[in-house]
Amino acid sequence: MRVLIACEYTGTVRRAFAALSHDAWSCDLLPSLDRSNKHLIGDVRKFLHLGWDMLMVAHPPCTRLCNSGVRWLSEPPTRLTAEHYNAAEIAAYRDMNRDQRLAFMWQKLDDGAELFSDLWNAPIERVAIENPVMHEHAKSRIRNYKAFAQSVQPYQFGHRETKRTCLWLRGLPVLQHTTPELEQEYLSLTLEDRRTWARVHNAAPGPGRWAERSKFFSGIADAMAQQWGGDGDQPRGQLDLFDRIAA
Repeated sequence: MRVLIACEYTGTVRRAFAALSHDAWSCDLLPSLDRSNKHLIGDVRKFLHLGWDMLMVAHPPCTRLCNSGVRWLSEPPTRLTAEHYNAAEIAAYRDMNRDQRLAFMWQKLDDGAELFSDLWNAPIERVAIENPVMHEHAKSRIRNYKAFAQSVQPYQFGHRETKRTCLWLRGLPVLQHTTPELEQEYLSLTLEDRRTWARVHNAAPGPGRWAERSKFFSGIADAMAQQWGGDGDQPRGQLDLFDRIAA
């Protein structure tokens, strides 16, 4: 099965599908961390027409779509950080007045909603998109929006960590939890002990926090590959895909 892992540079989900003999490719604006030759660099929307059997979106940008960022749509931040914005945006933002900054925040929301819309409505039979819980402004901007199918936690798939992840699914079943014993362990913890599992949430602010927060959990990736992919066909050659891109 030909699988596209969009907005992923770590290779976590790509490797999970490739391990089951699927022709899996990742795509991101950044080079792949594992230096794989099965990684496309660029806007993923340029590659949606290449005959994929499944589109998997590991972590599309969510800064302006998620509930935690909705407050900036009414009162913009006084400054931008390198965690979410490039140097040019940070420099330009410094010279903006309040109204310009507010317009900038809303434009970023529109950009994020447009990307989500293009992925959700991609000409691919099976689609999975991962993102946090969205606010109403984001939902209203997404074409053919539907509520997320399920939310999952890393501890349901083998990791002693918490990070709620919502899955929007089209043509795919919900994921079945793979480690119920670990889930029971978490539920039996005190509130204080549960905080020790919130590593991602507790990550210290800094330019590298975005990378840590965007990493996908291998246990969830393995469950996706096994439950949605099963035993893959022998992958078609790279030359075939490159021919499609050239066309």
